[in-house]
Amino acid sequence: MPGGIIALIVIGIIVFLVIITNINVVPQSNAYVIERFGTFYTIWGNGIHVKVPFMDRIARKVSLKEQVVDFEPQSVITRDNVSMKIDTVVYYQITDPRLYTYGVESPIIAIETLCATTLRNIIGELELDSTLTSRDNINARIREILDEATDPWGIKVKRVELKNILPPREIQIAMEKQMKAERERRARILDAEGEKTSQILVAEGHKEAAILRADAIKETKIREAQGEAEAILAVQKAYADSLKMLNEASPTDRVIALKSLETFTKVADGRATKIIIPSEIQSMAGLATSLKELVVDGEIDKTPKLENAVNIPNMQAPSQVVSASQQQIPTDPQSNLKERARQALQQNAPRV
Repeated sequence: MPGGIIALIVIGIIVFLVIITNINVVPQSNAYVIERFGTFYTIWGNGIHVKVPFMDRIARKVSLKEQVVDFEPQSVITRDNVSMKIDTVVYYQITDPRLYTYGVESPIIAIETLCATTLRNIIGELELDSTLTSRDNINARIREILDEATDPWGIKVKRVELKNILPPREIQIAMEKQMKAERERRARILDAEGEKTSQILVAEGHKEAAILRADAIKETKIREAQGEAEAILAVQKAYADSLKMLNEASPTDRVIALKSLETFTKVADGRATKIIIPSEIQSMAGLATSLKELVVDGEIDKTPKLENAVNIPNMQAPSQVVSASQQQIPTDPQSNLKERARQALQQNAPRV
């Protein structure tokens, strides 16, 4: 084989190898910083790229993913002179590969140092209790300061978290005692509030029960009063109806007198020591007694009476002498009967 053909074959193989070695595939979420003759030339994104041999070179391969770095615990002192250690976690993302490559020599070391100094400044302004209860505020302030400082480096600080806050052992013991005392205080407060609530509920129960009993008694009395009122109203209505019927019947005086005697009999059946008898009933009782004496005892004087008898001086009747009490004897038998009834009424009238 002639020597020229062999040389061409060798040159072709070398050219092929050079081309193959200068073909680069950039993965997703990555970027390559390319320099030509030692000067920044371009940035390759994801895909296939071919660099010029002996002219271009890859200065840095940069990952565009969000990354996390955990820094070592840093010693800090609070405003009340309590020494403690705090370790932080920083989440960041490279937004500009060129600034990240040429902006700072060691970006991670720079971020760690800046984070430590910022943390000391912030904790130095706070007391121990505020440091333990203000993690969100501390995280926000550190993130804001780091984000502003890392912009020229092509780095975006996403989040900053305080991973651990480790106070001295003596402080931990004191905090445990304080926490225990606080829990005991809360327990006592809860017990007192529970007792208070219980007593309030019991008192409200007694109050409601008393109100219900009073309402029941009130309702009972109202019902009884209504019942009595209805009964009295019914009795009065019946009495009024009876009077109305009696008036419509037009009773005679004898019926009224008989009803009066019946009423007097009912009154006399009681235990009263004094009875006030109307004059009409007294007259009727005396009349009844007189009638009994006249009819039953036969004391009615059937002798004829002298009409218009005159007491003549020095004169005497042939059969008997008229006494002074018999000088004015009524000539009417009915008048004589009324007079005897009146005298009997006076004798037999009850004493009031």
